[in-house]
Amino acid sequence: MPELGPVIFEEVDAANGKAIGVITLSVEKTLNSLTLPMVDLMLAQLQDWQHDQRIAAVWLQGAGEKAFCAGGDVQELYRSATKTPGGPCTEAETFFEREYRLDYLLHVYPKPVICWGDGIVMGGGLGLFMGCSHAIVTDKTRIAMPEITIALYPDVGGTWFLNRMPGKTGLFVALTAASINAADTLYAGMATYFALRDRKAELFDALKGLGWQSNDKANHELLSETLRSLAPAKAQLADGGELASALAEHRSLIDEICAGSDLQTVVNQILAIESDDKWLQKAQASLAQGSPVAAHSIWNQLTQGGSLSLEEVFQFELMLSTNVVRHPEFAEGVRALLIDKDKNPQWLYPTVNDVPEQLVQGFFTPPWSENPLADIAQLKGA
Repeated sequence: MPELGPVIFEEVDAANGKAIGVITLSVEKTLNSLTLPMVDLMLAQLQDWQHDQRIAAVWLQGAGEKAFCAGGDVQELYRSATKTPGGPCTEAETFFEREYRLDYLLHVYPKPVICWGDGIVMGGGLGLFMGCSHAIVTDKTRIAMPEITIALYPDVGGTWFLNRMPGKTGLFVALTAASINAADTLYAGMATYFALRDRKAELFDALKGLGWQSNDKANHELLSETLRSLAPAKAQLADGGELASALAEHRSLIDEICAGSDLQTVVNQILAIESDDKWLQKAQASLAQGSPVAAHSIWNQLTQGGSLSLEEVFQFELMLSTNVVRHPEFAEGVRALLIDKDKNPQWLYPTVNDVPEQLVQGFFTPPWSENPLADIAQLKGA
């Protein structure tokens, strides 16, 4: 048997002489975490399929049952950041640029793209998931953007989709790395369809048999109608029960405590919550232990980025990611969590109140004369 690559591409025969292009992230041992070669392979294949009249739709999935994709290869980013402190961190910055091109292409892809978001969907995996036109969550889906724990921020389009979550829920999950399930994801409008993990093969077989056409718009409508009947937006379990949504349950509290006009007020109000609820307690702990510098990045990301177009969002995030990865706080966060694993990061500033405004402003200042994603809109017609 030939050795399979980190991404597997297949063209599965479907009705009316059409085919479904299947992309499988296939690095189970790293929970299908993204590397630059994986990103480049997907970007090239999607561009090829975009012009292939036989391909009616794309199905994106992860190998194994643990994860769709747990994020980017953060240890590789760490190696790049520590090799040239202060930058340029060539490998890391190249990864961000190409990853954002891939995410953007998924957002604007003319053909339907179905994402089977089963298992862990975090960081870069959520960027892929949110770019797909038809995102499906399962009873085993666990979503999070835990970047504050490594002094990063929720990138990969997070500026776009977190700002579109109801009320202040996007800000809350970004600051607290709160883990959410399928019911939360449906409530937040991050996905429209739900299916039990065990129904995957049945669902895929049904899609193969659809009356696919040569018109992308018609195929989008056909797929939406089919998924509404086969995978309705309700987290109904096999035993008749229903998954509970922590976001829905705590929505009024989240909106209240995150309504402050400055970061310090919001952080203090989150940390002051008195509750026996384990989900809230874990969210509080992640914020308390996370990087104060990253908290400022997140706050400014979401407040400054709320009115940006999709193209501007990815250009904005590349600016911020480039500056963040060049700063020592990021490398320290990764060291503590993933390299030495002592879980004792030595943050530069003890609280958000101590972070200098000049440092924060520097993160939101372009580090180059021209943004490497200045041409990103061209992908729409590539």
